Amino acid sequence: MGKPKRHVHAADQESLTPPDQLTDSQSIARVVKAEGNSNYICELPNKKTILVELESRFRNTIWIKRGGYVLVDLGSMEERSKTGSKVVGEIINIVRDEKVWRKEAYWPRQFVKQTYEESEDDEKSTVGKLPPSDSEDEEYGP
Repeated sequence: MGKPKRHVHAADQESLTPPDQLTDSQSIARVVKAEGNSNYICELPNKKTILVELESRFRNTIWIKRGGYVLVDLGSMEERSKTGSKVVGEIINIVRDEKVWRKEAYWPRQFVKQTYEESEDDEKSTVGKLPPSDSEDEEYGP
């Protein structure tokens, strides 16, 4: 049997609003790859990759796409490194409304929004365009 809807909606609402400020052990990270069993490889703003675990309240309720952003807590990193665990932190929130999160003062400058600029090659491309018709070259009428 699945989780009650109230738990799903609560997790959904929590991920929409960003916190007012981050603690010293918290950081925004970009998801690089899903490893399975609720483990994800994430990239910190300093380009360091880490393995983090998804908090249990988000499991099977919210899915994280590759390239998305999450809020990780690295506070337990020292404890986990003593036990020999490869998991160094925990995902405590998922960035779903990226526009709102980017306005916060703690959003890392290293995570710039990806924009695609049109180049001259795009203008010459015929992808998605109809081929030229023969009637355009000919004059109308006899």
